[in-house]
Amino acid sequence: MVSHSAEPAKRKPSLARALRHRNYRLFFGGQSLSLIGTWLTRVATSWLVYRLTGSTLALGVVGFASQIPTFFVAPLAGVWVDRWNRHRVLVVTQALAMLQSAALAALALSGKITVASVILLSLFQGLINAFDVPARQSFVVHMVGDREDLPNAIALNSSMVNAARLLGPSIGGMLIALVGEGYCFAIDALSYLAVIASLLAMHVPAVAREPSQKRLLHELREGLHYAMGFAPIRSVLLLLALVSLMGMPYSVLMPAVATQILGGGAHTLGFLMAASGVGALVGTLYLASRKSVVGLGRVIVIASATFGLGLIAFSRSQSFWLSVAILIPTGLGMMVQMAASNTVLQTVVDEDKRGRVMSFFTMAFFGTVPFGSLFAGVMAARFGAANTIAVGGAACVVGSFLFWRKLPELRRLARPVYVRLGILDEIAEE
Repeated sequence: MVSHSAEPAKRKPSLARALRHRNYRLFFGGQSLSLIGTWLTRVATSWLVYRLTGSTLALGVVGFASQIPTFFVAPLAGVWVDRWNRHRVLVVTQALAMLQSAALAALALSGKITVASVILLSLFQGLINAFDVPARQSFVVHMVGDREDLPNAIALNSSMVNAARLLGPSIGGMLIALVGEGYCFAIDALSYLAVIASLLAMHVPAVAREPSQKRLLHELREGLHYAMGFAPIRSVLLLLALVSLMGMPYSVLMPAVATQILGGGAHTLGFLMAASGVGALVGTLYLASRKSVVGLGRVIVIASATFGLGLIAFSRSQSFWLSVAILIPTGLGMMVQMAASNTVLQTVVDEDKRGRVMSFFTMAFFGTVPFGSLFAGVMAARFGAANTIAVGGAACVVGSFLFWRKLPELRRLARPVYVRLGILDEIAEE
């Protein structure tokens, strides 16, 4: 968030310095395999629903169902995550997610799957994610131990998400064309074994937690007042929510773009998703190479504007290869904005409120998507997928401009926190 200062030269920058921590290495390896399976399921679910219905509205409804539990449950889940053992929460959520993918596979391979069953299982996955995401985000700092390596660990998390985003859709597109969606779901179910094994192999020191004497809703209000009362946290969350609400649903409409506008099929969808993944991976590798959080406010502005402009350009393209090229910087902007926002939040938050703030992050990034997906589905059915994507991109550009105007004040407020944490040696004047 801070633009410049005399930074302490405590260590040399390293692209993968968080991997020196054993627990994080285990998590990184197991999650990398599991995330490829997750992307197989995402692509297969979208393609299955579109194949069964031919409806962009149905795509929006399924996207809504998969994310809406996060919006309503994540804030309460954040309170529980601050109370519970985060390591155990992750083991349980990953096991439940494995069962959800196995159920999808069983229904698809038996030929009994319907859009209604996909919606129900998507709701179940959304409920799991409401607990899993804030627990996982809050647990990162415990896996690396050294707070100085936290930004690198967050960036590496995003890089493995996007390496999977690069591999998963292209593999998924080929598998769908060759053997159908059911095998994508089955592979995803098996991939969860890797991350569960990595979690069980960790050496996690016991963290003493005093039983809370406060009521659940009191702690929720306390966390909300904390997040909304500090302008840097509030502004980052609001921009993230806007980008997720208006920009992110472009991925829900991708099957319609691949078929109706570009005249392709499952392979086309896989290439488009992979192109976005290439850009996102490059962006997160850039973040992983950064020495500290200093300057991330400007990065957030540039990334959100790049994402918005990329969506507008993508919506106007009718050429497959031009669309692929445009999606590379678009994916870069999307993921850098998210990962940089995550890093700022995790850096400035008080430890005893980490679970609640990261649940608001989950709500902003994932929880707003269902409303955007439903809105995009309705808009696309009436005005077309391309025009809907363009409107979303324009909203992201406006949001980045408003954040940029507030940036000097946000820097001023964030500096004392960075000084207290030892990130800055002194408060620099603009």
